[in-house]
Amino acid sequence: MSQQEDILLRTKILEGNQKAFRQFYAKYNKWFYLTCLRYVSSKEDAQDLLQDALVLMHRDLPKYDASKGQLKYWCRKVVVNVCLQYLRKKSVLRDFDELGETMDILVADEQAIDSLSLKELLGYINMLPKGYRTIFNLYVIDGYNHREIGTMMNISPSTSKTQLMKARRMLQLQINKINNQVRVRV
Repeated sequence: MSQQEDILLRTKILEGNQKAFRQFYAKYNKWFYLTCLRYVSSKEDAQDLLQDALVLMHRDLPKYDASKGQLKYWCRKVVVNVCLQYLRKKSVLRDFDELGETMDILVADEQAIDSLSLKELLGYINMLPKGYRTIFNLYVIDGYNHREIGTMMNISPSTSKTQLMKARRMLQLQINKINNQVRVRV
């Protein structure tokens, strides 16, 4: 669906055409749902978060400004923000520095990631502690910078950088551990 088609759907939605919203939802539902699953591991929680995001999208649609980007990316930002609010309520994001302090002394093979499929890599990302996974998703996958993450998460940009480094290190260790187990069995 092109940006022009999305804008036309937006216009119809604002006019009260529910069929247009269903069309937009059908087109992007899977993408939004998978975004939710990157932040929470429970399918039920992801579905609930998607529903909350859809309500906000519908409510805030008049605020969308086409000159600032495509509608689908504006909507994905809504999805990410709903996920972050959920994680804040669950107190997942409070004590970053307590997670994995021992990771600093371990070294991992950076080339192990290169041999993985996308599905395998996402599985490893989902095994990260929620705080690390959140920073990793925001920076690596969703493209936010450390200043933006700091503002969104109410942490300093340097804390965001540190948590990303630790998440990457933990991810590399998880991948190496699995790769070593596979090599031993062969």
